[in-house]
This record gives sequence, structure tokens and C-alpha cells, in this order.
Amino acid sequence: MTYDATKAAKFHPGRIVATPGALEAIRASGQSPEIFLAAHLEGYWGGDLCDEDRLLNDEALIDGSRLLSAYRTLRGERIWIITEAAGDNGWRASTCLLLPEDY
Repeated sequence: MTYDATKAAKFHPGRIVATPGALEAIRASGQSPEIFLAAHLEGYWGGDLCDEDRLLNDEALIDGSRLLSAYRTLRGERIWIITEAAGDNGWRASTCLLLPEDY
């Protein structure tokens, strides 16, 4: 996965957390969680997300609803990042890095 580190975040993530499984999968691939998190915050939703979910994410940047990104590590493990909404004001409560089976 590549991303442009000069891009600014499109939203505030709230509290950032990760499941142990996601952290292990990312580290086992020789990558860092920060790479995936930066891509998510910059609006790169990942190669494993369908067009409908990409459109919902783009709308969520405007209406403040939930955001979902789906990536793969270099070893092929799927990683999701979910940013939860905390109200109609666009405030984001938290962002979680997780494996799909952790959901």
C-alpha cells in the first residue's frame, strides 16, 4: 500500500484503538499501524472496499456518519479501520484498527 504523506487528514479520528489481532497482523507483515491509519484519515479507503462503500464514505465526510476502510497487509491479511460517529454534528468518537473477524 502506498499513500501520499503530504496530504492532510480529512477528519478527526477521535480516540484511536486497535485489536491485538490487527496489531499482530500488521507487525508480522513488517508494516506499521500508522501507515494504514494515515491512509484512512486522508480518505484513501483501500483496495478491498466496494464502490458502494466508497461512496458512503465520501458522503460520511460531509454528514459525519461512520467511515470504513479495508486494506491488505503485505502478507495478504485483511485489515479494517472503522471510525464511529458520535452524533449528527460530525464529531468522531473513535477509530479502530481490526481484523474482519474481530468485528
